[in-house]
Amino acid sequence: MMRTRPLKVALLGCGVVGSEVTRIMTTHADDLAARIGAPVELAGIAVRRPDRVREGVPQELITTDATALVKRGDIDVVVEVIGGIEPARTLITTAFEHGASVVSANKALLAGDGAALHATAEAHGADLYYEAAVAGAIPLVRPLRESLAGDKVNRVLGIVNGTTNFILDKMDTSGAGYSEALDEATALGYAEADPTADVEGFDAAAKAAILAGIAFHTRVRLDDVHREGMTEVTAADFASAKQMGCTIKLLAICERAADGRSVTARVHPAMIPLSHPLASVREAYNAVFVEAEAAGRLMFYGPGAGGSPTASAVLGDLVAVCRNKVAGTTGPGESAYTRLPVSPMGEVVTRYHISLDVADRPGVLAQVATVFAAHDVSIDTVRQTGKDGEASLVVVTHRAPDAALSATVAALRKLDTVRGVASIMRVEGE
Repeated sequence: MMRTRPLKVALLGCGVVGSEVTRIMTTHADDLAARIGAPVELAGIAVRRPDRVREGVPQELITTDATALVKRGDIDVVVEVIGGIEPARTLITTAFEHGASVVSANKALLAGDGAALHATAEAHGADLYYEAAVAGAIPLVRPLRESLAGDKVNRVLGIVNGTTNFILDKMDTSGAGYSEALDEATALGYAEADPTADVEGFDAAAKAAILAGIAFHTRVRLDDVHREGMTEVTAADFASAKQMGCTIKLLAICERAADGRSVTARVHPAMIPLSHPLASVREAYNAVFVEAEAAGRLMFYGPGAGGSPTASAVLGDLVAVCRNKVAGTTGPGESAYTRLPVSPMGEVVTRYHISLDVADRPGVLAQVATVFAAHDVSIDTVRQTGKDGEASLVVVTHRAPDAALSATVAALRKLDTVRGVASIMRVEGE
């Protein structure tokens, strides 16, 4: 039997995502009501620029007073899609304090203050859902938080930023340089006017923090995530990758240590074999590879950004939260019982692909190999080419602590036979 009193929803933000949320709530109102067990009513939309034309958005719902909207007391669910830290954090906290549950797409806020927000939600008997904060339309948070709740997740490896994947895909398939590929991404609307958050890995790092916390039942903050951008990736790096049967992706990698006593979270460019499922993820698509003890290897793939895909994730959370409201219950909150420490990047065991410009004379290879041996780093393969007194030496290592690999590179730079380190990149996905 359907409840007759509608559930009231306040929307914070009405940009690309917010407008699409409004459209779906309006055009699919009957379906949403049937799925929830009660009608859903959009009670107000808080924006910064009320005079802006928003097609299909009821003007009578527009307000600039977001605080008054979330304080109304009759609001059941607040949907936050404004982004940033403030005023989003204060508005979400105020919503909890006034009896509302929250659906958010705010990855930066959740990565930095997720624990405090979860605690506030729990204290007020409210829900905090955020599927849209991680991978757009791809269902990922709920499978990790609910479907795999009885399993032990050991690794999450993924492409979680569509802009960077588009750029790297263009560099791989067309031979374009970084700047040229970025210009194309900007022209097509995949990259912002200031792409720093994407290309320097900040966006992916926030998502990695959220994923690691859910997967390993521990608290991982944005500051715990090792981050490297992709602006230094060159066409020459792709040429080297192809010689190894690899391509290059900007990856978010969250891992449980082999002894189970710690976790790591990192974002950086890496070479991955063409045989790995992530290697075939093209253009602006996202994909996440999850490894669990009982379930084995799972792949989640789809559009990771954009108004419609993100709105889909927001509406999925909205239905779930509204169902909880109708049933008089709440969904799963934060699970951080393991209290596992986050290890620094230096302790992470990785492989390196190192390209060196060296003098083309006898003994150079032996000298370089001695440096690797001195730092307990084993060499997997070596390739050397050269002429006219100059040579290129490409070394691929076996797995070793990242700190040892970094120390090896620092020592190599000091050799008088090494003219320069052309590139350094980690190798993953094997």
